[in-house]
Amino acid sequence: MTVPTITLNDGTSIPQLGFGVFQVPPAETAETVTQALEVGYRHLDTAQMYGNEKGVGEAIAASGIARDELYVTTKLNNGFHRPDDARREFAASLDRLGLDHVDLFLIHWPLPTRYDGDYVSTWRTLAGLAQDGRARSIGVSNFEPEHLARIIDETGVVPAVNQIEVHPFFGNEAARAAGAEHRIVTEAWSPIAKGQVVGNEVLAKIGANHGKTESQVALRWHVERGDVVFPKSVRRERMQENIEIFDFSLSPEEVEAISALDRGEAGRTGPNPNTFDYIPD
Repeated sequence: MTVPTITLNDGTSIPQLGFGVFQVPPAETAETVTQALEVGYRHLDTAQMYGNEKGVGEAIAASGIARDELYVTTKLNNGFHRPDDARREFAASLDRLGLDHVDLFLIHWPLPTRYDGDYVSTWRTLAGLAQDGRARSIGVSNFEPEHLARIIDETGVVPAVNQIEVHPFFGNEAARAAGAEHRIVTEAWSPIAKGQVVGNEVLAKIGANHGKTESQVALRWHVERGDVVFPKSVRRERMQENIEIFDFSLSPEEVEAISALDRGEAGRTGPNPNTFDYIPD
C-alpha cells in the first residue's frame, strides 16, 4: 500500500503515515521496528527520551532498506535545551541511530517554566543543525500558538512541523490553525486517543459503512484533514491494520461528524504544554 507524502514548507517531503515507538521497551524496539518495516512502514518516529533510538538504528541497519527510502525523526530530551547540550546530544542521537543525518529533529516540549522561559535559543541551535545538513528538517513538538509565534518572531525561522496531541476527542484546533498560518504541518500524536476510539458509536457506524475499524476511521480522519500520523503498536496485525487506511475515503459529512466529537480541553489525554516541566533523571 502506497503511503502519500506531504511537502513541507522547507521543500522536503514527509510520508503522511509513520510508525511511532513511544513506550516500546528498548529491548524490544529492534524487533518491533523490523516488523513495522516488513509491513511497509518507511517513516519512523523516536525520541531521546524514549530511550530506544539504538533499537531503531539496529532495525534500520539490519533491514537492507536504502537510507533515502526511510524517513527518521527524533526529538531533543527536555534536559538538554541549552545550546551546547542540545548540540552534544544531537550528535549522540546520530551515534545511537547509526546515521549521518536525521530527516527531522524536533524540540520535544517547549518547557516555558524552565530555562528562564528561554526556548528561543534552543530553536536557534536546531536551525544551526539544519544549516550543516545533519538535520534535513527541523520542527517542534507540543508548541502552543504563543510558543510558535515567539520563535518565529524572534528568529525568523519557521518550523516545518509541530507534533501535537490530536485525535477525534481533542482536535487542538488553535494549535493546528496557528501552524497552518505558516504552512507548518501538524503531526498528530496519540491519534487514536490511546485506544479510546474503540467502541465509539459514531466511529463504529462510519466504519461499518466502509468495512473498517474505529481506529482505521480515526486515522483516515487525520489523513483527510492533512495531518501526519504515526500510530504505535507492538502487534504485527495491528501494524497491518493501521497502514490499511489509503483504500477508502470519508465523505465531508463523515469528517464533520468525527470532528464534532471534540471535547475541547476535557478531551486532552496528555500534559498541557503550558505547564509541563518534566525533566528525566
